[in-house]
Amino acid sequence: MKKLTFVLLSFVVWLSPMTANNLSLEDIMRGTYAARGVSGIRPLADGEHYARTDGRKITSYSFQTGAEESVLFDVANTKGDARIEAFSDYIMSPDEQTILLQTNRQSIYRHSATAVYYIYNVRNRTLVPLSDGGPQEVPAFSPDGTMIAFVRQNNIFLVKLLFNNSEIQVTKDGEYNKIINGKPDWVNEEEFSFDRAFTFNADATMLTWIRYDESAVPEYSFPLYRGSFPDRNEFATYPGAYSYKYPMAGEQNAKVSVHSYDIKSHRIQQMKLPLDADGYVPRIFATSDPERILVLTQNRHQDRLDIYAANPRSTECKLIVRDQVEPYITEDPYKEFQLFPGGFVLASERSGYNHLYLYDLNGTLKRTLTNGDFVVKAFYGYNPATGDCYYASNQEGAIYQAVYRTDAKGKTIKLSQQQGTNNAIFSKTFKYYMNTFSSASTPTIVTLNDARNGKALKTLEDNQSLKSKLDGLKLPKPEFFTFKTGEGVELNGYMVKPADFDASKRYPVVMHQYSGPGSQQVLDQWNIGNMGGCMYERYLAEQGFICVCVDGRGTGGRGAAFEKQTYQNLGLLEAKDQVETALYLGTLPYVDKDRIAIWGWSYGGFMTLMSMTEGRGVFAAGVAVAPVTSYRFYDSIYTERFMRTPKENPTGYDCNPMTRASQLHGALLICHGSADDNVHLRNTAEMTEALVQADKPFHQLVYTNRNHSIYGGNTRHHLFKSITQWFENMKR
Repeated sequence: MKKLTFVLLSFVVWLSPMTANNLSLEDIMRGTYAARGVSGIRPLADGEHYARTDGRKITSYSFQTGAEESVLFDVANTKGDARIEAFSDYIMSPDEQTILLQTNRQSIYRHSATAVYYIYNVRNRTLVPLSDGGPQEVPAFSPDGTMIAFVRQNNIFLVKLLFNNSEIQVTKDGEYNKIINGKPDWVNEEEFSFDRAFTFNADATMLTWIRYDESAVPEYSFPLYRGSFPDRNEFATYPGAYSYKYPMAGEQNAKVSVHSYDIKSHRIQQMKLPLDADGYVPRIFATSDPERILVLTQNRHQDRLDIYAANPRSTECKLIVRDQVEPYITEDPYKEFQLFPGGFVLASERSGYNHLYLYDLNGTLKRTLTNGDFVVKAFYGYNPATGDCYYASNQEGAIYQAVYRTDAKGKTIKLSQQQGTNNAIFSKTFKYYMNTFSSASTPTIVTLNDARNGKALKTLEDNQSLKSKLDGLKLPKPEFFTFKTGEGVELNGYMVKPADFDASKRYPVVMHQYSGPGSQQVLDQWNIGNMGGCMYERYLAEQGFICVCVDGRGTGGRGAAFEKQTYQNLGLLEAKDQVETALYLGTLPYVDKDRIAIWGWSYGGFMTLMSMTEGRGVFAAGVAVAPVTSYRFYDSIYTERFMRTPKENPTGYDCNPMTRASQLHGALLICHGSADDNVHLRNTAEMTEALVQADKPFHQLVYTNRNHSIYGGNTRHHLFKSITQWFENMKR
């Protein structure tokens, strides 16, 4: 009867205004309290300047003073017949004398998009279309700036600027849902985080690319409706459908191969790459040697990374580095991989922590650049002239991030000045850098700094007006804490209490988490919680909740042993730790242990369901947004990295919320977008059916035509309003 009352109350609470003492959900959603930053930074080749854009101009600024120096492009000051009103992005040629301007961008998946590009000649200010054959994808300049390659409809094209922008079609076998040249398929794009899969060689005589044959990959489809924002009027009478290739765990992946094209002779060859039949090619890179392309490969278990030196002309491939890391290799080696003349830097967890290793182009390890019981979080570059390495790491503790320089002798200098979270963008010559700092109590501060000692030269943004506005509202601030679970595991967390907190009262609690492998939510930075600055958590605190977030086992920042202990058992230990968090909170004198809720999105939605079905019944309510409900339903690359295949690990896959549906405790709201290409609505459909058969009540919201991010029009506001009401119901 109590659970039935919970559901009925949701329709009553809907009528109450979504405002707290000082905040409104509407203001938070529209970004009233968003911190300003300095975005779109492109360091320029001279090492003294960087470029920024407002969508109509590209302007250069001094790295030393922040002063505006010159206008590199202006939509109102071009020659030629072509005209554009604005642009969404741009790419500069290596000599910065030609600029590709992106217009009419249409997203495909998380990283990919089609767009219409224009070529701008800086010297004569002429503007012309890149191609008249239709929208383009992932264009790139040749090293000498005389050519541009791009992908259209799964084929590679080449435009020669010195020959009146003549266009050549390099490949002709591309076909939707069958063959893709020069860009990844859905699963490789999503799980290896890239969108361009081709490169020129150093002297611009050869083009090398990855080819994906997804003909045998099973197809997934979902319905599309008319909807709104945007309106799909073509489906006004009958629904449509979207179909694409989506390999689930244990199923057939696309077959990948690497090919080269001789730009002069037009000859196409397949590289003699000794790749496993079911292996991956997460990246290819051009080196400073025209006869050497680096091809990075992985086996399907993703515990081995091989680097091949491939000759695009002879097609011979030589293994130069093998990095074997048990039980799996994360994405860091691909995201942080950088080349310089004569060598490259590779990130690896071979020591138990993510660190940087310097190699020459023959694959000889020259030096370990970083070492210690800490995690390198970002790699900014290596200066071969001085031997200096620039990076960010958490040497000060798991919740912090600082910027460092380590010299050729191994001496390390901390460059960032304040404790919290620091990120950097360095000038091309490593003389200056732009530092972005924030903490849980300090909105973003952006400064220009000297890269030798970290001295701040100029403050570009301090968000003082936002800080004053928030101080005037007297909002609560996040407080960090640690505790030990019943199993003796120390976990990090933060808590947001009501501004008028009274330790003699008992408060309901809302726990938010993500909990996925390698993720971190508990960080000393402004952008924690939901909507930045913990604004949603502060909003809930103003309505009488204590908000808590705890990173359990499997999360990042604490080394490979802590992160990888969830291997082959996703959800099991993480759910125990969220339950242990609730039990710990219940011992605090100011927490009402009978009114603790949990929620999360994506992996966090999966974890919400796993925690509510863990068996100890500590949660009064929960909200699962776009949750995975069985990893048998999720994609091959991500899932198998942590679980191997269902055939190899059936027990691990069987530990999921659906098999534990009969143990659900607490009032559940489950939300999903009907057009989620990442975590399919099928997950929620199968979970709710399991709950029906287990005779467990729940409430469900499905958002028409929305993808994994669930936004468009009023959608995001409706979602958070519904989530908030669900927690309000728990208080009654």
